[in-house]
Amino acid sequence: MKLYHGSNVSIETIDLKRGRKGKDFGQGFYLSADRNQAQMMAERTVDREESGKATLTTFEFDEDILKNHTTMKVKVFEGYSKEWAEFIMMNRRNKTDKQAHDYDIVYGPIADDKVGLQISRYQLQYIQMNELIRQLSFIRPTFQFFFGTKRAIRLLHKIENDE
Repeated sequence: MKLYHGSNVSIETIDLKRGRKGKDFGQGFYLSADRNQAQMMAERTVDREESGKATLTTFEFDEDILKNHTTMKVKVFEGYSKEWAEFIMMNRRNKTDKQAHDYDIVYGPIADDKVGLQISRYQLQYIQMNELIRQLSFIRPTFQFFFGTKRAIRLLHKIENDE
């Protein structure tokens, strides 16, 4: 399957340390199977960094690894759940150089602005976990892939000149 990484530059070599701390699944390399989603992330990166040009870098990935992962530690979230929400909050709170988990690859919903609002309401104790999950059930998830280790990165094969 094709996966897209949106940035303000073309990715020649993946450097896990360049990923920001405190993101949904931790500091790592994020991709989407949705080209439009990756394009939006590229545009947001250009705005945030105030430099570069919205750029997509395309990779090939064998998605069977998500199901048959004997050599990789993989976590798959099929949708919003209490476990997913707690995982997101754990990673967002982690601003250290050490990952909060030991997964090589994580696949699951993005905690975008709409989702983030509901998570903030939960963290501020305006709503309970069951209400958080109920509110999230009204939002159609967009999924993301997280690659957090060098051995996971080796499973990505860059596609040159993908149009």
